[in-house]
This record gives sequence, C-alpha cells and structure tokens, in this order.
Amino acid sequence: MRKPVIMLECRFPLFYCTGIDVLKARRDSVPDLGLHLACLALSLAVWSATVLTLRYTIKLLLSYKGWMYEARKGGISLKTKIWGMLLKTLVGGPPHRLYDFQGSLPRIPLPALDYTINKYLESMKPLLSEEEYRTRQELAQEFQSSALGRKCQWYLWLKSWWSTNYVTDWWEEYVYLRGRDPLLINSNYYGIDALALQSNRQASRAAYLLYATFQYRRSIDSQSLPPLLIQNMIPLCSRQYERMFNTTRIPGVETDRLDHFEQSNYVVVLCRGCYYVLEMYSHTRLLTPPEIEAQVEWILAQTPQPDPGEDKLAALTTAERKRWAVSRRKYFGQGLNRASLRTIEKAAFVVVLEDRSYELDPSNPAKFDEYVQSLFYGTGCDRWLDKSFNFIVGANGRVGLNVEHSWADAPVMAQFWEVILTHELCQNVYTPEGRINASITDKLPPTPKKLQWELSPEALEEVEACVQLASRSCKDIDLRLYVHQEYGKHFVKQCRVSPDAFIQMALQLAYYRDAGHFALTYEASMTRLFREGRTETVRTVTEESCAWVRAMDDPDKTDDEKRELLRDACRIHQDAYLASMCGYGIDRHLFCLYVVSKYLRQDSPFLDSIFKDKWRLSTSQTPHNQAYWMDARKYADHICGGGGFGPTGTGCVQVADDGYGVSYLVTGEHMVFFHVSSKHSSPKTDTTRFVEHIKRALRDLRNLFPETIAK
Repeated sequence: MRKPVIMLECRFPLFYCTGIDVLKARRDSVPDLGLHLACLALSLAVWSATVLTLRYTIKLLLSYKGWMYEARKGGISLKTKIWGMLLKTLVGGPPHRLYDFQGSLPRIPLPALDYTINKYLESMKPLLSEEEYRTRQELAQEFQSSALGRKCQWYLWLKSWWSTNYVTDWWEEYVYLRGRDPLLINSNYYGIDALALQSNRQASRAAYLLYATFQYRRSIDSQSLPPLLIQNMIPLCSRQYERMFNTTRIPGVETDRLDHFEQSNYVVVLCRGCYYVLEMYSHTRLLTPPEIEAQVEWILAQTPQPDPGEDKLAALTTAERKRWAVSRRKYFGQGLNRASLRTIEKAAFVVVLEDRSYELDPSNPAKFDEYVQSLFYGTGCDRWLDKSFNFIVGANGRVGLNVEHSWADAPVMAQFWEVILTHELCQNVYTPEGRINASITDKLPPTPKKLQWELSPEALEEVEACVQLASRSCKDIDLRLYVHQEYGKHFVKQCRVSPDAFIQMALQLAYYRDAGHFALTYEASMTRLFREGRTETVRTVTEESCAWVRAMDDPDKTDDEKRELLRDACRIHQDAYLASMCGYGIDRHLFCLYVVSKYLRQDSPFLDSIFKDKWRLSTSQTPHNQAYWMDARKYADHICGGGGFGPTGTGCVQVADDGYGVSYLVTGEHMVFFHVSSKHSSPKTDTTRFVEHIKRALRDLRNLFPETIAK
C-alpha cells in the first residue's frame, strides 16, 4: 500500500513529504531550551552593561567640579557647557526617587600628602609666632619625608578604593560615638520656629506638624522624596536620611552605638513629667490631624502624678556617656524599667509638650534668649537627648527641635524642618481660632498609654545626681539669639562678595576686637557631592583675612584699600570653601592620617601637635530654601530662623572652653540670625559683649560701601 502523501503550503513552491517527514518537521520546530537560556543571558548582559555604563558615565560626569569655580567667576567655558548638556540629558527627566543617584555618586578624593601639609602650614602661619611656625614646619617636613607619613598615606589610598568613603565611618565612630563627654551642650543642637506663628493652640499645632512629620517619614520610606539637586541636575548624597526616624544613640562604656528600627508607628510624649505612648496609626492608616489633635488634647487634660523619679528621668541622658551606660545596664535591665526604656528608644521620636509659652519678638531680645535656651537644654531633665530628635511644643504653639548629632548633619534636619513648615503655610490648616480645620470622621484609636517605672532608691539617687550635674552645665552656658535687621543678602550681593564670606569676615573682625588676637576658626562645609559625604572644615583665618581685620582699625588705611583687602579675603575664603566641598579640604585628611598612625601604634609629633590645637571660634551657616518650594523674599517671616550649638561646636576634634560657638542664617534679603554661645565660667568670653562686637563689625562693613547703601 502506498503511504499517504501530505502536501504542505509555504512560501516556497509546493513540496511533498511523507508522514514521517512531517513528524520530523514538527520536532525540529519545538524551541530549543538552550537557545532560550542563551537569549535570556544575552538580554541580562546587555541590560547590565547598559545600566553599568550609564551609572559610571554619570559618576564620571559628577566627578567634574570645574563648574563650581566657573560659576563663581561668572564665565562658563565650552567644556563646562558640553558637560552640563551631557549631564542634564542623563540626569534630567521626571522627579527622581530619593536614592536614585546613590550608586552614581563619586568617591571622595584623597588629597596628596604634600598638598595637605602645605595647606595646613599656610593656614597656621597667621596664628603662630615665627619661632612656633618654624618648629611646626620642621615637624611637618619630618613627617612628610618619613616612612610613617608614606605608610599612613598608602593605607588611606587603599581605604579610599575599597571603602565607599574613606572618612565617614571613622568620623562617626571616633568624633561622635567614642566621645565620652555628655551630649548636653557638647553635641546636640537645636532648631527654632519661623517668626510668623500659624496657630497659638498647642494641641492643634502639635497635631498638624506631627501629621506632616509622619508624611515626610513615609516619603523617605517609599523613596518618593526627591533627592536634593544643585541647579536641578547635580545630586547630593541622601544616605543621612535613613536614620532620621526610629533611631536612638545607645550609651556604651567605651563607645556608643546607633540603633535604628525599621518601623515605629508611635511617638513618646513627655508632658508634665509623665511619658505617654501616642499611636499614630489606626491599623495601617495614619491618623488625620483632627484625630491627632484629640489625642494630644487628652494628654494635656491628664493630671497624673509622675512615678517617683519619672519627671527627672531624662537627666540620665545628659550624663557623661560611660556613666549613663553603667546606669542603663544596672537599673534598666529588666522588668517595667526595661520595657518602658525600650519603648522610648524604639519610638519614631520624642515629643515634649511644655507648660511655658515662647515668644519670638524682635523688639524683645530677652524673649529670644529664653526661647533658644529652653530648646537647647530645657530644665536639664526634660529632653531625651539620645533620640534622633525631640519635637518641642510650647504652650502657645511655638515649636522647636533638639537634635542628636551623630546620625546626620544639620542640613538634613534643616530641609525636613523647612518642608513641614512650608506645608503648614501652604495648606488651609487652621480655623481663625487656631484649631485644626477639619473634623473627625472615624472612630478614635485607644487613648495614649502612660509608661510605668519602678526606680529603686539607688536609681533615684543617680537620677538626682545627674540632675545636679546637668543644672550646673546649663547655668554655665551663655546663649543668645541676635536678629540683625539692618541689611541682609541683597546688600551683600551688591557689594560683589559672597554672603557667607562676608559674615565670616565680620566674625573675624568681631573676635579680634573681643579677644585682641586671632584664633583658630572652624567653619563647617558639606561634602555631600560625594557618596556618604558629611562635613569638612574651612579654616577661616588666612593672611588675607588678618590683613583686612587689622586695616579696619588702622586710621591710615582708606576705604578703597579696606574694600580691596576685604574682597581679597573673601575670594580666598570662597576658594577654600569650594575646595572643601570638592573633597580637597585638609582637616578630614589629617584626622584620618592620625587614626592610621594610632592603628599602627606609631606616634607622630607632627600629628600630635595638630590635635593639640584648640578651635576657639566654631561657626556654621544654616542652609535654607534647599527645596526651593517657597519664595524666601516674599515669606521671610515664615522661614525657620536657623539653630545653634554650644561653644564646643558639634563636629570639632579639639575645642576650647574659652571659645565661642556661632551659627548664622542669612534669610530673605534683609535679615540675618546669629546664635551665639560661650561659657560663663570662662573669664575670657562674654556672649553679650561678643554680640555687640558682631553688631559693630556689621555696621563697619556696611559703611565701607556707601554707594550700595544709597541704592
């Protein structure tokens, strides 16, 4: 019998095949698994190569910093224009997520050893006598040419390649976490409210800002908060946002640690000496502002007696760190105390509801001073200093912050504070009476729960001892807030100098008149253009700044000569500031060399001499309008007035007890805030006197530019 013939139709002429041939054709048409895997592998390889190429291209472009110098000089080169177009093409587009650029940020560069030592000697020349400078120069040259110097630099070069940032981990560990001094005065800093008060009802203002704060936390967790971009295309590192909430600094005998909890749906509220747990969620839903308002009102309406020692319990966090670590282990290791302490430590943050009202009245400076002093240290036993931050609400609705420093630097908190205050301004939040402009539409969650404590007599004695120590420290701080309203950024820009350099020169002139000599001056700059960057030091005192300061009180110098000297000093200062931002500051490099030498157990007389020098003027500018969401000129009264710190600074390696801490904020066009601190115990310093010198210096600077005043 003949086999059946099947005719197949295809693009080619008809052909005949047997049934066996058809089966073979069907078998051959089945996709090959190996081919599929090969295609998948090729696709993954192409995708990975594309992503890596894009990432490293952006990283290469972000390593270029010439645009910063050219922008300051007012002339943009063709090279920079091409660079800008390429970067904007790769970075531009829809809003980015918070951590989108983390993998593309460049590593911070390691300066050459010769560069750092030469810059260091240059910075010390105006501060040392000829003999002292010659001795320091010999020590520097000896270290520079020694095997130890080369070995330390070699180890740092290796670390700069295998670590994300060769500075940050050591800086956090040795400057912050291994510091044994109390956080009170020495480390924590504060932030103040805007001048304009949105509501004078304590519960209402606390409720909305708590709601806005948790919305902000949600934007961090979901990464929907856009990263900060300079000129809308150059990203800053976002790593520091990770530990803003649910974070506590745990004391240790030798070193502290930062405990960060993935999620915390409550805050701990301190009110009239009692601690309450305020749940911010009902199941998975964030409470609305009127619901939070009702919960806060419930807390304010309570009149319980604090457990013995509860009202002063936070004084333990103001103690020297080793002492607090021992007390924590001894008295809070089990039972109610352990559970209540862990509840505080796991909270998103701490809220303090004050019985006192705060005023921000420019016509009454004493009210300013009372306000900032309360935010900074309170009574010495009503701020839980270990928490990432304390949210403080006065009886009249005036708010502020007390912030622990080790987890992040001030610009991160400044942006958060700016965002929630801006949201409050832009939304129709309050009724004319100051209440939340909304009603409760759902069943309220259970009322807040009071924490319980069982402190032994020995523990109560320790608490009382810490209260006494904290009280002495608080009384020793001479802190003032001065608001300069004669002129601001608008005037300074017309003088054709940098506003920051202008203020720094004013501080140099004020200090020279106050102390009669120049002193090592610390100004903080950021290094967040690099991955995991934090801060660098700008050394303000230069030969040019000293020449200008001396000229200001020299009757033989004309105004033209003084103006020229000022512009030279400001130019040199700006060059140093830009170098620090670009990774070519010297102090973090010197610090890391010192750490390596200690790891190697080899002493260096040169490095030892550096870290014996005391910073007697610690300064910092508070950034504002970082998100560009509000017109700073139109709403100057609605911008936070900055914040301040103690005379020992917040990131200096060696500071002096006879120095000043100065934080300043140039806000709007016609206002500058100065937060100035010193110690009463020092016979060489006086904050009131120094503030008067700042006022006089600013007036003398203004008088150098009569043609600008006329405008």
